[in-house]
Amino acid sequence: MHGKIARTNRVGFDSHGTRCAAWVTYPDGERAHPAVVLIHGLGANHQMMLRQYEQALAGAGIATLAFDYRNTGESEGNPRQRIVMRRQHQDVAAALEFLQADSRIDANSVGLWGTSLGAMHALRTAAERPDVAAVVVQCPIVHGPGAALRSGIAPLLRMTMPVVQDLCRAAFGLPRRYVPIVGPPGSSAVVTVPGAEEGWNSTATEGATFDNRIAAANVLGLAMISATTKAARIKAPVLVCVSRHETLMDVKHVYDVARKIPNAVIRAYDGDHFEIYHPPLVAELLTDQIAFLRRELHVGS
Repeated sequence: MHGKIARTNRVGFDSHGTRCAAWVTYPDGERAHPAVVLIHGLGANHQMMLRQYEQALAGAGIATLAFDYRNTGESEGNPRQRIVMRRQHQDVAAALEFLQADSRIDANSVGLWGTSLGAMHALRTAAERPDVAAVVVQCPIVHGPGAALRSGIAPLLRMTMPVVQDLCRAAFGLPRRYVPIVGPPGSSAVVTVPGAEEGWNSTATEGATFDNRIAAANVLGLAMISATTKAARIKAPVLVCVSRHETLMDVKHVYDVARKIPNAVIRAYDGDHFEIYHPPLVAELLTDQIAFLRRELHVGS
């Protein structure tokens, strides 16, 4: 992780008529490179901790494409912070196809890497796309109902009025009603488990901007989505990196999904949902992820 710095180029791709900001990082060499799409979590953007993965993977001979979902970060689209699972799923597919079409990429050796809620998109996309060569997920949020219940019933009840207000505003073309994505226990945020606010902020490194809000009606989609029903259809090999002290969801849901995947390897790490982004755990995860991806994407062969 401390070798030559790889160059990251700002690019962009179209997803259903909207321009998504993206960043591609290539390893050294002129040959077509194996690659992965980096898929971030809820409310996160490219500025939030992805550089360490881009650099480490490039150093191991693997190109990466990171991107911001439509309506978020540096991507186009209004209203801002409209976070719809179906639309984000489409963005992942568009990113995958953009990377496969790159002449410097080996289109037969392109995988998906998803973190947190991005793991949901990685797994669901792999279930639908036989052209996904390998998948890595870390601290995966794979069961929306389980994550929604993690904070208890009270936060869900507090969402009722904002959701109704947002639906009404959307119906009449008015500015959306927003709620915080993350906040302290007892607040009106979507995620209120102890430590979550500090953890989220820890991924917004110096210079990063975290827009801590979501259109309230979009919370319904978060609470209903799951990777459980599609997991058995995944043909690609999958590395599942589990946080032993997962804070945002009961970790049993991760094991339930992993057991359904025909070719899954599970690795557990002694940290919570956010500690794995930071030293010393991030180095341990990257070692395992790089070894897995080099093998499954046939790096150097």
